Amino acid sequence: MDMLIQVLILVLGFVMLVKGADWFVDGAAGVADKLGVPQLVIGLTIVAMGTSAPEAAVSLTAALKGNADIALGNVVGSNILNILIILGIVSVIIATPISKSIFKVDLPFMLVMSLLVMLLGYMGEDISRLDGGILLVFFVGYLVYLFVDAKKSGTSNEEEKEENNKPIWQLILIAVVGLVLIVFGSDFTVDAATKIATELGMGTKFIGLTIVALGTSLPELFTSVAAALKGKSDIAIGNIVGSNIFNILFILGTSSVITPINFEPIFLIDALVSVGAGVLLWVMTFKKKHLTRPAGITMLLCYAGYFVYLIMG
Repeated sequence: MDMLIQVLILVLGFVMLVKGADWFVDGAAGVADKLGVPQLVIGLTIVAMGTSAPEAAVSLTAALKGNADIALGNVVGSNILNILIILGIVSVIIATPISKSIFKVDLPFMLVMSLLVMLLGYMGEDISRLDGGILLVFFVGYLVYLFVDAKKSGTSNEEEKEENNKPIWQLILIAVVGLVLIVFGSDFTVDAATKIATELGMGTKFIGLTIVALGTSLPELFTSVAAALKGKSDIAIGNIVGSNIFNILFILGTSSVITPINFEPIFLIDALVSVGAGVLLWVMTFKKKHLTRPAGITMLLCYAGYFVYLIMG
């Protein structure tokens, strides 16, 4: 009977995720059009931060409880999943264009920040409070750049603006309700899946590496897929790149300011995989500026290889 209840909760969680992602994308895209803000900026900020809520909750709670190491593993693990699994799935479903701005600015910035965290941790053997402060300064600087750039070149899709007759307060409400459904749906899905896996005799290590890790990335997955299917590729890609930047600069920055994060030598491999995933994304979109189905399959195979490494380790 308990197993049946968990299965029903799991189904409910997925329904909330699907519907929440649909509303969140519609609301965020509508607000962007109404305000004349490029959807890319919305994807890189509001959507990215909103879908990173589970990672933020897990990492900041861990830091406050003195388990800051969890924050580092959560962020790096989520960033690898975001690129290799989520963008892999999105591009297998539908070819997704990458804007010139993301390719030339945001993606390289994400790579540099990933390298910075790896170097700070490896050279100092921890990510100190000072390091966290530096990351937060970069985060504020990045937000300032986004909005200054949007003000200079801020153009929106006029046709979509004319088609959307909903008042802005209603669009904001739709986006907020969608985000709430995404966050709670993710929570329900992770909890139910973990209990089902435990009942079936799966080990805690396996659960942590699969269900929990992917569970905190479910909002990004459903939001990016929904955005790509609606033709909002800037939101789909911006969501992932923005989420990774938010994870590195805000979540790790805030967590390490609360309490320094130990950087174990063995963790260097995971940090390198995170950087490598970003480089792979950049290389595969260098010529066509599109994420194609072969690229998506390649990313999924790369994650499969990393997963085997984790299990063997």
